[in-house]
Amino acid sequence: MNDDAHKKELGQKGEAVAAKYYRQRGYLLLNHNYRTRLGELDLILYKDGTLVFAEVKTRTSARKAPPADSVGYRKRRHLIAAAQLYLQRSPYADAPVRFDVVEVLPAEGGWQVHCIPNAFQCD
Repeated sequence: MNDDAHKKELGQKGEAVAAKYYRQRGYLLLNHNYRTRLGELDLILYKDGTLVFAEVKTRTSARKAPPADSVGYRKRRHLIAAAQLYLQRSPYADAPVRFDVVEVLPAEGGWQVHCIPNAFQCD
């Protein structure tokens, strides 16, 4: 398996782990890998009147920089723009919005999930 295929598989696994994490906490998963012309939204969830756009970052090791560090200014701009496109077509358009970053790292016997709620704001 080449590096790109491995990264894609790792990313898909991390997104599945993150989706399960949210579902166990009562969130409704509305969309997974929602694609727009401005980018992709990993997970779109809903709970208690709030729409959550979750960016999932999966790594094979915690020795590098924290995964959330890779969600810089440009990435945040793309996520916000993609979310705005989603909202134009969504029945949840009037709901409050939150952007989370979810770090998924290997742990003994499974995966460790670290969710950063309200990781950034829509300016």
